[in-house]
Amino acid sequence: MKNARVYLQRILFSFSLVAAAGILFTACKKDTGPSVPNTVSGLMAFNLAPDVSSLGISLSGNNLTNNSLDFTNYTGTYLQIYPGERTIEAYDFSTDSAIASSTFNFENDNFFSLFLIGNKGVYQNLVVKDDFDSLSSASGQAYIRYVNAIPDSTAPTVTISGGDSTGNNTVSPFGSVSSFTAVSPGDITIGASNESSISVNRTFSVEGGKAYTALLLGDPASGDSTTALQIKYIENGTLSD
Repeated sequence: MKNARVYLQRILFSFSLVAAAGILFTACKKDTGPSVPNTVSGLMAFNLAPDVSSLGISLSGNNLTNNSLDFTNYTGTYLQIYPGERTIEAYDFSTDSAIASSTFNFENDNFFSLFLIGNKGVYQNLVVKDDFDSLSSASGQAYIRYVNAIPDSTAPTVTISGGDSTGNNTVSPFGSVSSFTAVSPGDITIGASNESSISVNRTFSVEGGKAYTALLLGDPASGDSTTALQIKYIENGTLSD
């Protein structure tokens, strides 16, 4: 990477403590990468579709993981994949039936996130490049972004507040993924509201020199606590210049 080296760890969702682990993936130094032809990229995949209880992901016919991803689950780290144009198939792990299909060109030596989003039979694979090259740990700040995976026709206003980030309000329709924004270390609050069906917020602590993704998810019409509106977050990794 040009500006930052990202040491990516296995991270648990925010309802439990971060599980510190060794380096699981780095695409920053080719001589420390895996012993495979050419270069590799990193992909982290998430199941953010509230009515998909057993998600499987394949890339050009090869399973990304050996196990299914329940709603709110993710791969836990960036997994090594071959770069290039790949066909992404999301499927029901228990029945092997197709859920969503798309293609994406994964650039080598880069990191990407794949979010399955949607509800009630309409789903899509949302893939974004995680542009860590633009981030630096020199300032001592943390970095936060969010994905709006709440399936609703209205566009809620997403607010990030805390430290010098108070007043960061953005109208974000379903499927929006924000850029990483610098915030002061400490407690921050992220919330989403459309003043009707969507109203949810979460406060959590962030550390300087780390990158995070907040997941806005759940079905606004759900009467089940497991699929109701909620905000979770994961730690993408630690930056060092």
